[in-house]
Amino acid sequence: MRMIRSMILAGATILAAAPATAQRYDPRYPVCLQKWEWGGSTVIDCSYTSWAQCQMTASGLSAMCLANPYWPQAHPASPDRLYRRQGRV
Repeated sequence: MRMIRSMILAGATILAAAPATAQRYDPRYPVCLQKWEWGGSTVIDCSYTSWAQCQMTASGLSAMCLANPYWPQAHPASPDRLYRRQGRV
């Protein structure tokens, strides 16, 4: 019984120690490439400055381009705010 417990504990320790890769979104680039690899894993590479550049890289691969959710964009003011600003003047 001790042998089974130690084998289970050793197996769990080995599985828990497996390296995990973080998917990094680089905020300096607006477009990311999501690529699927053999075994079901995905890799996200945010190093593209345009959709065309990303699509050229993704061509022929099991990959797709997506907008970087962490890219700082200039958010236009809502029409409600514009109306209030003009009303004050």
